[in-house]
Amino acid sequence: MIGTNALIGVAVVSLGMVLTPGPNMMYLVSRSITQGRRAGALSLSGVAVGFLVYLTAANLGLSLVFLAVPQLYTAVKLAGAGYLAWLAWKALKPGGTSVFARQELAHDSPRRLFTMGLLTNLLNPKIAILYVSLIPQFIDPTAGHTLLQGFVLGGVQIVVSLGVNLAIVLAAGTIAVFLAGRPTWLRAQRYVMGTVLGALAVKLATDRAPAAAA
Repeated sequence: MIGTNALIGVAVVSLGMVLTPGPNMMYLVSRSITQGRRAGALSLSGVAVGFLVYLTAANLGLSLVFLAVPQLYTAVKLAGAGYLAWLAWKALKPGGTSVFARQELAHDSPRRLFTMGLLTNLLNPKIAILYVSLIPQFIDPTAGHTLLQGFVLGGVQIVVSLGVNLAIVLAAGTIAVFLAGRPTWLRAQRYVMGTVLGALAVKLATDRAPAAAA
């Protein structure tokens, strides 16, 4: 029913997006460094539920809602671009800190870790674009069962994203220790992440493609 090319295509797109710095990565890294791997894993569980929410909404017609009310899509797009721009400024501003720099943050309860992971993912513009614009391109209407295709392809994305994010959670502390003694590398990481986030914000804000036809 689903071609191998479609499965590979979604996996490649998902890998590229999860490796691009964004809100999910920044939150998971900060919690893992501050509160340990268990906290990072709990936060990741919230991120996973956020994926499921978007996947379900997209397959039940979220893209059609955006197409019928383009102003809503524009509002979501600009809000996401603004959020990415704010994250970019935090990384690039004078005195900014790297996501891998150890900071003194209050320890959150398991419930808050889960909730913040969920909200961070739901407010992540990259995920909204992925589900309403990119994954539908790999669905073959002539093969039938389009709803099932959507859920299967979305499942591939979730597996890839959670696998990479779990690796980031497990490695965050080690990377932080490595970079702590290399301030130049830490500063370079901050500039690279800020630049990428800024570029994504500009691209998102200037993208005029309709939500269901991108």
